[in-house]
Amino acid sequence: MTRKEQLANVGTRSVWAGEKKYLVHGATQVPVVHSVSFGYDDMDHWFQVATGKEEGHIYGRNTNPTVQAFEDKVKDLEDAKAVTSFSTGMAAISNALAAVLVPGDRIVSIKDTYGGTNKIFSEFLPKLNMDVTLCETGNHEAMEAEVRKGCKLLYLETPTNPTVKITDIERMVKVAHEVGALVFVDNTFATPILQNPLEFGVDLVLHSATKFLGGHADALGGVVCSNDEDLVERIYHYREINGASLDPMAAYLLLRGMKTLHLRIKQQCESAEKIAHFLQQHEKIEAVFYPGLETHSNHEIAKKQMRGFGGMLSFAVKGELDAVRQFLPRLTYANKAANLGAVETTVGPARTTSHIENTPEERAALGIPEGLVRYSVGIEDVDDLIHDLEQALSYINLPEKMK
Repeated sequence: MTRKEQLANVGTRSVWAGEKKYLVHGATQVPVVHSVSFGYDDMDHWFQVATGKEEGHIYGRNTNPTVQAFEDKVKDLEDAKAVTSFSTGMAAISNALAAVLVPGDRIVSIKDTYGGTNKIFSEFLPKLNMDVTLCETGNHEAMEAEVRKGCKLLYLETPTNPTVKITDIERMVKVAHEVGALVFVDNTFATPILQNPLEFGVDLVLHSATKFLGGHADALGGVVCSNDEDLVERIYHYREINGASLDPMAAYLLLRGMKTLHLRIKQQCESAEKIAHFLQQHEKIEAVFYPGLETHSNHEIAKKQMRGFGGMLSFAVKGELDAVRQFLPRLTYANKAANLGAVETTVGPARTTSHIENTPEERAALGIPEGLVRYSVGIEDVDDLIHDLEQALSYINLPEKMK
């Protein structure tokens, strides 16, 4: 029997995993430990804890009990052997990259990564004498060809933000490992409920915990996990020295949010699919991007590697930015804000959310039109969300030639 077969179902694990050992004095909830330091009267025991030979905590920048409870829950849900956390999702990404890359390394990735990630690849890493090649997302043959030229790292994000494109994880891991490259996958959109990249041989899984894991738009955080304990130890060491530590209160909020992760994702998946089909038939919508649609370019790959298609979709409105300006403010049941994955529906164009750091020219090169709308489905009643979209779209006045 495998470890996965021994585990409870994912909904149960979302509630219970990683918490029991941190409960104190009969409490049923993990406490928030705000103490910066942890004291020891026995000098030898203190040294053993400080050097990692015994369990315990010495200083909050390094580890913390509440933070560790959050990490353990993610580790369980991703079925990983090692995990470490960060103050934000971008801290997780940048620290993980900094811990494994050196000048002269070559990185292969996709064009459709989150805007902040794209900035690291297009602006920061080249300044450190690193060669970055960004491939068309979904063009697996082109990616394979670039990887076979040799690289240190293949970095993937699937589904992507905001165009929800899909990459065949298993296929790309195979070719990357043939040349000795590491494979990192940003699993933020899918969450461990829908996808476990480690199952396909991925070396490191990353999450912006701020999004679906926390689910309530009230705590920043990031996390990485792996079956390679040495790899996570290298990343943890970089983070503990550079200081991008997760705050205990944020860890508690993320931990609490994850108790409902399974229920939230189930509702968001069901609603997103219905909304995508509604928008696909609407006369004022140019295109809808959602992996659950059979028209999606990599729908079959998504079916193969995911257990659901997620709560994120994006769509292009006829009339582009002018139409978005007419439509977006009319939505009632949606926060017009730069976030996603929350219990409330959140909406916004890529130009003010995922790719605000990019210029219009950069967004165009990445295949992101100015009128693209990112729609993060909440847990509201789907009929209300569809009616809300319908009434808001009715305010768009298209030029006669576009009707």
